Order: sequence, then C-alpha cells, then structure tokens
Amino acid sequence: MTEPRTVAFRTADGIDLAADRYGAPSRGSVLLAHGGGQTRYAWAKTAAALGELGWEAVAIDLRGHGDSGWSPNGDYQIERFAEDLAGVAREIGNRPALIGASLGGLAGLYAAAEVTPGAFSSITLVDIVPSMDPNGAAKVMEFMSAHVAQGFASLEEAADVIAAYLPHRPRRTDLSGLAKNLRQRDDGRFRWHWDPNFVDGVHRGRSLRDAHEFQAGLVNLDLPVHLIRGRLSELVSREAAEAFVAQLPNARFTDVAGASHMVAGDRNDAFLESVVSFLELLDLEGKAGHEDAVTD
Repeated sequence: MTEPRTVAFRTADGIDLAADRYGAPSRGSVLLAHGGGQTRYAWAKTAAALGELGWEAVAIDLRGHGDSGWSPNGDYQIERFAEDLAGVAREIGNRPALIGASLGGLAGLYAAAEVTPGAFSSITLVDIVPSMDPNGAAKVMEFMSAHVAQGFASLEEAADVIAAYLPHRPRRTDLSGLAKNLRQRDDGRFRWHWDPNFVDGVHRGRSLRDAHEFQAGLVNLDLPVHLIRGRLSELVSREAAEAFVAQLPNARFTDVAGASHMVAGDRNDAFLESVVSFLELLDLEGKAGHEDAVTD
C-alpha cells in the first residue's frame, strides 16, 4: 500500500486541519470526513483503495480531533464543521466528492445546502440522516462522554470497553490502530485523541434543535447523494433512511448487512464496493452527458 502524503489545511478561524492525501486525481478527488470522536485513520483502507483506483483521496482530521488543532473557544457547532469542509473542498479544487460518516456527513449536508452550495460533486452519507434516532444518538454520546476525564489505564482496557460497546464485532487483538485514537498523557493514562469540549460544544449547535426542519428543506438539494446505512444501526432506522432518500431528487440507498453505525469498520469490503460503485456510476453519467453535449 502506498504511503499517504501528510498535508494541512487552514480553517477560516485559523485552525490547522491535518490530512492524509492518497493517489492522484486522474478520476477526480474525494474528501473523507470521519465521525465524532474518530480520526482520519478510520478511512485508511478506504482512502488507500480509492487512491489505487485512480482517485485522489483526502482524509482529514476534523477540528478538535486527531492531529488537527482544537477550537480555542470550544466552538464545535455543526456550522463550524460545515464551513471547514467547504473550505477544504475549495483548496482541493475540482469539486471533490464528499464521503462523510456521522458528524462528517451531517456537516457535509449543511455545507452543501446552506454554507457553500456546489462545494461537492456528490455526497456519500455513512449512517447518518438529520432526523436520526434520539436514543441511538444519546447512546453514542454517552459512550464518548464516559471516559473523557479518567481515560484508560492501558490500551487493553480501552479495547475491552470498545468490545462491550460493539458486541457484534470481534475484540481487537492488534491494538496498533487503537493507539492512533488514544494518547498517553503525563499521568500515564490513555485518553481519546479529541478535545473534551467537543461533546458539550456540539450540543450547542442548531442541528440538534431543528433537524427535522433542516431535513424538510433538503428537497431542493439536487446533487447526487448516496446514503449507506449499517443494517444494525442504532442511529438510522430503515424507515428514516428510506424517507430521507425518497425526498431527494437525486439519491440512492445502500443497506449493509452485518454493520452497525461504524459501517466502514464493520464491513469495509462491502462499504468500499458500494462507494466505488456510486463514484463509477457518476463518472459514467458525467461522460455520457459530455458526449451528448458534444453531439448536440
């Protein structure tokens, strides 16, 4: 696997976002935005595969996550993430396709609908819709909040906690990947590699107050949208997924068996196949449209 090139993007309010760049844009560019509490390493297999298939894949650490800077005033409202993604898309150029998991996907929707329409050529949402299940969302936030202060005595302890939270997935035996999401602090304990203020900051955003109103306003969002749901998802029900896709003029839906909210981590094979199929379909449609224009 080709090693990525590490780069950085500067947000409008001066935060540096770390990113890994794979491949060259012979077939276009793809921007990958992870979910809350994750890092760009969640996309390592997907981004590397896209790079090998001819796309330039850019996986970023969102503000307050991984190796990116933390917001000095604890501003982690959904609008800030949306502005960040739109800014990165401008720097990449070529109207990249966006693949966004959970928080990254929701921020991409806000960017496309309200912040900078036209920033992306398409959006792939990974197990997220604006009208998510509140109980499922609460479960995710509870997991993220549970060990913020005290952290973990070891990577093995963290792996045990994750295994209890994701009982459908085999417990990690190789902890090297987990080590990228945790940092050992001065007291010797391991803590998640994201700003503890993120949990409180994201709750202050309008996204949690008027999600239904925002979703209803997406009827005019005409760019191609692909919703990939984990069939075991605690956040997105089958009914919510189908209703979301039905209201958009140019959307498709994939339901991945054997996957929960962490679709790419649970079933990366099926996830990658679905992503590539969608991107290749758009590529074919774009070429057909160009040929029709030339013929006319």
